[in-house]
Amino acid sequence: MRHIGKDGGKPFFILWFAVVIFFAICVLVPLFFVALTPRADDFVSVLTSERWHIAMRNTAIACVCSTVLSVLIGYVYAYAVVRGDIFCKAFFSGIPILHLITPPFVGGLAFILLFGRQGFVTHTLLGLDISLYGFWGLLLAQVLCFFPIAYLICAQTLRGINPSFEQSARGMGASPAKIFCSVTLPLSFPGILSALLFIAVSVLSDFGNPMIVGGRFRVLATEIYTQLTGWLNAGTSAVLGLVLVVPSIVLFVLQNNVLKANTAKIATIGGKTSSAPRQKAGLAVRISLTIFCALITLAIAAQFFAIVAGAFQKLWGVNTAFTLNHLRAMGGYAGELRNSVCFALVSALLSTIIASFTAYVTHRTNMPLRRFLDVTAQLPSAVPGTLFGLALALASNALRFRQSGVLIVVAMTVGFLPFSYRILSSTFAQLKTTLDDGARSLGADRLRVLRTILVPLSTGGIFSSFIYDFVRGVGTLSAVIFLVSFNTPLASVRILNLAEQGDWGKSAALALILTCVTFMILGIGRYLELRFRKRIWSE
Repeated sequence: MRHIGKDGGKPFFILWFAVVIFFAICVLVPLFFVALTPRADDFVSVLTSERWHIAMRNTAIACVCSTVLSVLIGYVYAYAVVRGDIFCKAFFSGIPILHLITPPFVGGLAFILLFGRQGFVTHTLLGLDISLYGFWGLLLAQVLCFFPIAYLICAQTLRGINPSFEQSARGMGASPAKIFCSVTLPLSFPGILSALLFIAVSVLSDFGNPMIVGGRFRVLATEIYTQLTGWLNAGTSAVLGLVLVVPSIVLFVLQNNVLKANTAKIATIGGKTSSAPRQKAGLAVRISLTIFCALITLAIAAQFFAIVAGAFQKLWGVNTAFTLNHLRAMGGYAGELRNSVCFALVSALLSTIIASFTAYVTHRTNMPLRRFLDVTAQLPSAVPGTLFGLALALASNALRFRQSGVLIVVAMTVGFLPFSYRILSSTFAQLKTTLDDGARSLGADRLRVLRTILVPLSTGGIFSSFIYDFVRGVGTLSAVIFLVSFNTPLASVRILNLAEQGDWGKSAALALILTCVTFMILGIGRYLELRFRKRIWSE
């Protein structure tokens, strides 16, 4: 206790103990239950059945293709914005971010409205009686969904490259193409690899797009759900989840190693000369990159157009007459909207608070179990959302815990913790430890240091963590699909159900309202953050 008292006192110890218990109960215990659920026969059935071999192969194909194309598009888009001197640069730089903070299910729903059998593009414009359900539709939906993540990672990497390397190559007579291939691209590899690994894990966990767009192209994430809800086969569902977690863990380990190497790489290429001017791209390159960004922007705009148009048409693709009936019907889904927003707000707040405290304990104190907290905080990123939702459902059923609202919040909080933990660890790492030491020497305890020094100086990272968690929470499907009940319906699940029933008008209207509510809350949050920053710096 003397060591604990030295490191922060009793209140700090109580919070530390509560966080340790939270990780043990809410992360490790559910995974323990799901690991014990399947029998030997379940493993034999999954490993020998042709059906599951096809699902595994489909999952691998979708993961590789979606990941590679997402990173390719994200890198080219990032290069255009950061290095390409494109026209309307400020406008194009905001498009991926705007798309990223849109609830993720919107893309899959919009894809059906645009390219389904009664889609605006396939049926109305081209007059084709075809449907893009299946692999190609899933590929397009996932690429548009995940490329903004690759853009953000690659843009940060490109901004960190010291232009003096390129200037040296130019001084030796290298052409712009040679400079890109021999200097810029190799220095971008850490960011590209990090984006590949991060998006690969996200694609493996993706549930909404395969469920809405995949059709008969079955992947493991949806088969886990189908086996439990359709066939009540918990053993097979658990085995499929454990099969899916193997590549996720491998990618998780690789991603952590790349993040560490990337940090060292950025440190070596940053410096006083990083502000040196860059050579502007040629006119032909600028025009080509601008056209590329415009096409991607057009595809994203088409998704928003489809949602808005679908909400105000009587019957999508058949009767395009204007109507307000779908919006009027939204009064019946007030409970779903309220639950989605409230659960997302609570889970975003909890994950940000827990991640902040965990990052502080892990990297800036000498408290026990720091390694346990560090690993457990990042472990959920290696567990697909469908598997963790199944794990929570199995654990709550075994323990006879019936509070579905609590389970949904736990699923969201745990699922968002790895991102929040990483961004806040990085944010805290930018603050010198002498700030802690100075405050401690003046008599401040650990909690006071965290509350009055680190948190005010880290509002950017904290706000980014909260916003990401909230947006993902509003549209989450995979982690909560097993946990919703009659008393705790969610808008994302209702949108999925309406889409499966072919009620595109109500599905689009509910998605439109949820998107508008999301942007409104984000605007309020941004305003409060700016007010808080202004007050902090004025003091």
